[in-house]
Amino acid sequence: MFKKILIANRGEIALRVIRTCKEMGISTVAVYSTADAESIHVKFADEAVCIGPAPSSDSYLRISNIIAAAEITNADAIHPGYGFLSENAKFSKICEEHGIKFIGASPEMINKMGDKATAKATMIEAGVPCVPGSEGIIESFDHCKKLAKKVGYPVMLKASAGGGGKGMRAVWEESQLEDAWNSARVESKAAFANDDMYMEKLIEEPRHIEIQIIGDSKGRACHLSERDCSIQRRHQKLTEEVPSPFMTDKLREKMGKAAVKAAEYIKYEGVGTVEFLVDKNRNFYFMEMNTRIQVEHPITEQVIDYDLIREQILVAAGQKISGKNYMPQLHSVECRINAEDPYNNFRPSPGKITNLHLPGGHGIRIDTHVYSGYTIPPNYDSMIAKLITTAQTRQEAIDKMKRALDEFVIEGIKTTIPFHRKLMDSKDYLEGNYTTKFMEDFSMED
Repeated sequence: MFKKILIANRGEIALRVIRTCKEMGISTVAVYSTADAESIHVKFADEAVCIGPAPSSDSYLRISNIIAAAEITNADAIHPGYGFLSENAKFSKICEEHGIKFIGASPEMINKMGDKATAKATMIEAGVPCVPGSEGIIESFDHCKKLAKKVGYPVMLKASAGGGGKGMRAVWEESQLEDAWNSARVESKAAFANDDMYMEKLIEEPRHIEIQIIGDSKGRACHLSERDCSIQRRHQKLTEEVPSPFMTDKLREKMGKAAVKAAEYIKYEGVGTVEFLVDKNRNFYFMEMNTRIQVEHPITEQVIDYDLIREQILVAAGQKISGKNYMPQLHSVECRINAEDPYNNFRPSPGKITNLHLPGGHGIRIDTHVYSGYTIPPNYDSMIAKLITTAQTRQEAIDKMKRALDEFVIEGIKTTIPFHRKLMDSKDYLEGNYTTKFMEDFSMED
């Protein structure tokens, strides 16, 4: 087992990893930028190293600084959390070269699954259902035009190296195709230094349902049920739940088998997520694989009583998994609390928290790094907390969430708490009648 783990991240996920490490008797090293000197993850770790100024490009994304921090503190493993370098094959490789265990996917696995076009081709080989579209990178606009005719409109152009909705364009007819092609490539080049594109048939009225998987070094994998992440804004998830109100036992079994098949085909080691689009007829299609822990992992932990960070560390240390597939025994809902103003087009709202009261009670979990007096820097993602409620039924979990949101007080900044409270009263949400298009018709002014 590892003696000391450096957490190459910040905020709530860094604190989340630190807590499990402490329970396992493993020493921890926090890294932080100058903007995060007062962050609580810095105070809770056994050691802390400043790795640079506020911009993430000079700190949390600076591989040389993180490796140096690991070496001077004698850390024998690095946990990357999510975001930043968690799916960076170069970082995984450099850790390997320095004799430091990267608690995540191997560089080969990241390369294979991180590039969406390559991942899709791999899944087709594995026999996992995929959305009809290009078999790889689109070579030219002429190729793009011919392919769109073959696939049939509407189509979705996607950046091969993309994420977070960047480099994605829905195209409903041929006259829109060239503008979409050019703008998507420019956006992808700016965001990822890569303008390779691929194409898929646009699935209408889709649900975004992901399957949590874990695999060990022996090539065996299992799944830990699904999460419904369909409520999104600009391809960024706002709330998630497990089990999905759209799921049936038969569909869960089929999707679970497909996810395990995908993981075992590529001999995936570690925690990961196989993401699917599911159409209104419950046909499902592989979308992408995330080779890291997910933001929304707590709801899976809550319904099956399973510490995913602990299992991630154990697998990285060489332990075999049980091979058992898990089914949800309870219902759990997560609301992402962001420092954003939902009444002003979700405009970011960094600043000082002047007063904070966290909700409590049975079935309430809060993952956060903020405290009263803490100043939220403007340099990073706006998520400041995850509020998770768990109960015997979906309705009970929603009722508990309403009560918890009413108790949740954050003053000094704007947050998405009012949005989530309104969402919990939405008729369509209460009936489980939502798709990834839900936010197009949702208004705070209604």
